[in-house]
Amino acid sequence: MEASAADRRLSAIQGHLIPATDDLCLQIQKNPTAGEFYQGERYSVVLPEKLQTGKWNVYRSAHSPLKLVSTFPNHPEIGTLHDNFVHAAEEFQDYKYLGTRIRVDGTVGEYKWMTYGEVATARVAIGSGLRYYGLQSGSSVGLYFINRPEWLIVDHACSAYSYISVPLYDTLGPDAVKYIVGHADIQAIFCVPSTLNTLLSFLSDISSVRVIVVVGGVDEHLPSLPSTSRIKVISYTKLLDQGKSNIQPFCPPKPEDVATICYTSGTTGTPKGVVLTHANLISNVAGMTVTVKFYSSDIYISYLPLAHIYERANQIMSVYYGVAVGFYQGDNLKLMDDLAALRPTIFCSVPRLYNRIYDGITNAVKTSGTLKERLFNAAYNSKKQAIMSGRKPSPMWDRLVFNKIKAKLGGRVRFMGSGASPLSPDVMEFLRVCFGCRVMEGYGMTETSCVISSMDEDDISTGHVGSPNPACEVKLVDVPEMNYTSEDQPYPRGEICVRGPIVFQGYYKDEQQTREVIDDEAWLHTGDIGLWLPGGRLKIIDRKKNIFKLAQGEYIAPEKIENVYAKCRFIAQCFIYGDSFNSSLVAVAAVDPDVLKEWAASEGIKYEDLGQLCNDPRAKAAVLAEMDAVGREAQLRGFEFAKAVTLVPEPFTLENGLLTPTFKVKRPQAKEYFAKAIEDMYASISTSDPTPQSRL
Repeated sequence: MEASAADRRLSAIQGHLIPATDDLCLQIQKNPTAGEFYQGERYSVVLPEKLQTGKWNVYRSAHSPLKLVSTFPNHPEIGTLHDNFVHAAEEFQDYKYLGTRIRVDGTVGEYKWMTYGEVATARVAIGSGLRYYGLQSGSSVGLYFINRPEWLIVDHACSAYSYISVPLYDTLGPDAVKYIVGHADIQAIFCVPSTLNTLLSFLSDISSVRVIVVVGGVDEHLPSLPSTSRIKVISYTKLLDQGKSNIQPFCPPKPEDVATICYTSGTTGTPKGVVLTHANLISNVAGMTVTVKFYSSDIYISYLPLAHIYERANQIMSVYYGVAVGFYQGDNLKLMDDLAALRPTIFCSVPRLYNRIYDGITNAVKTSGTLKERLFNAAYNSKKQAIMSGRKPSPMWDRLVFNKIKAKLGGRVRFMGSGASPLSPDVMEFLRVCFGCRVMEGYGMTETSCVISSMDEDDISTGHVGSPNPACEVKLVDVPEMNYTSEDQPYPRGEICVRGPIVFQGYYKDEQQTREVIDDEAWLHTGDIGLWLPGGRLKIIDRKKNIFKLAQGEYIAPEKIENVYAKCRFIAQCFIYGDSFNSSLVAVAAVDPDVLKEWAASEGIKYEDLGQLCNDPRAKAAVLAEMDAVGREAQLRGFEFAKAVTLVPEPFTLENGLLTPTFKVKRPQAKEYFAKAIEDMYASISTSDPTPQSRL
């Protein structure tokens, strides 16, 4: 093992070195030309965009400066998701792969596992069954249910038989599933009994669908469609049996073939279909394996939505390393129970959940009594100091304090990943100290097949998203209208642009929107504003457009929502605010004085002036109720509703600096102007939030 690892390390740097001429000479000599075209920093290297004339503004990972990673360094023969699973099925045939706790009678017990070999057999049957129903290579297959083993089995079947998987999910809005099924020309849909009725309500309008497969359904209880219907509704079990009786040979895809179309929540209009090839997905995950190592002894808990690219990429990496994947029961409120039963070693999540873990532990400490609070603080400060200075912390603190905290996630977590929105530095530091493991934050998007950048293992700083994935290069482009340029001091700033094998092929059937984000030199313009910190680490600081992301990863276009709420009779002007540290929106509304006063009179509410009336909780409740009604009428999605409102008596004007000359809200100024009101609204939301998940 030692020798092969050394050989691999030497081969990885072979291109940067001049071999010694004397075979017996063990000295490694540096090639003086290898560094000619890049400047090294600790985590990234900087290259000129064009060798002759370009600025030195393109950043690559220091782990692979002269060539972007496109395949797994140790397995370059793996070019597709099918190749990746074939490798795993051969290498880890009898190892545990997919685990679930649900028994046939519906009760919950210990995890029951399928091996990699068993999943390989099942995926052949499912792929063959789809062939039996007439699906040809290149057909689209919809997956309309939450995480469970069948999701991945179907996905592997799609890869083996060159089908295109298309995740379907409800949070995109009531009509989005219907739109995607029609737009992607989906021919087969896998669903569960609870999502079957939604499908049946609109399938008569869509001609492409041939078969609906109900996972967990029993054939006798499935609705029988008219004999004239072209659509068959069958159970997953029946498809499995039909496939086993009609085994078909694989139809392996090529790396450049489309693997999946992931629809993202477009901020205006309909969802956009992000087209990703096998090469896109393999290159992204291969780049991550340069710095992140999993093992076949690892256990991963799957509860993040498989419809999103973050979880999809985690699954591809798990297959490559032969990791066991245990599924949650499907209920977030029972996640802690699942963690205790599974005891995972790898835990990937989003800041929203990490914040709840942080809040739960800090609140428990505060209410534990003076002695326990002092012990926790002493343990925390000592362990933090050791970590920051590169020393090994005393195991005493784990025994006394932190093992109880580690037990909340099962007690064995050695790697924590965070993505989808920024993790606050306080929470990241807290997780590192309490759980004593590597905590890695990454930045990415569906259009880049997931990870654009991530933190290096030896980097213990916070407040950034690390260096570029070795499979891509990153540059910042000036945005003069927002005063962001490469000349900014102390750090260069601009729009984050990405290029490399991880960049998607385009939006499905939408050339115009594709051209808006990918330029003539193949750079993807992300719309995020970033800056380069010393050492070549990326920090996200803004959005180019007035679009922002909530903590759960949903994009918000505030003007659209403000235009809806402007129809509310109480509101003269509206400012919607949200950010990636919070999961809901809040509103500041300049009221229509006459309407509000008339309402107060009808309610018999007394007040001295308009300001006092605006502060009356009854007035706020009435306005918020009216906003909700207007929002429902306009079919706003759940996360687009404001959860709190502050009423202000004075309008937004040019004079008070809240409007542009074209009468648009100046967002940065409004955020600053109403900072106290925004803070108070989020505080009131958090205290009134009844969610039991705060137990985390």
